[in-house]
Amino acid sequence: MENLMRSTDMTVAQEILRQLGFQGFIRMTGANHFVGGTDSLSFRLPGGGGFCKNGINYVRITLMPSDTYNVEFGRIRGNKYTIVATPTDIYFDGLLDCISSETGLAVRMPRVTLAQITKGHQ
Repeated sequence: MENLMRSTDMTVAQEILRQLGFQGFIRMTGANHFVGGTDSLSFRLPGGGGFCKNGINYVRITLMPSDTYNVEFGRIRGNKYTIVATPTDIYFDGLLDCISSETGLAVRMPRVTLAQITKGHQ
């Protein structure tokens, strides 16, 4: 009974999601089905229709003892799982660029300045 009552410490998973940008990341990528572990966060990306480069529709980010991340990009089709890429030793500030590079997705909203907006109206 004690094992049933034990819960997983989600501190690392929550921190990874914070570093990705929470809702902004989710809105930009369509990420869903988040699963947290004691040292990782995994999620699905929309599949089908060539949404992501190389058919990637699964991502797992794992915190390593070196305080860097290993990222696994995969493709799930039916009961078959294929690893597409496994970048290692990614620092927290490189996570978004890593995900963008491997999936081809824009992962953050571009910053637009007032000067850029007014320049377009001239």
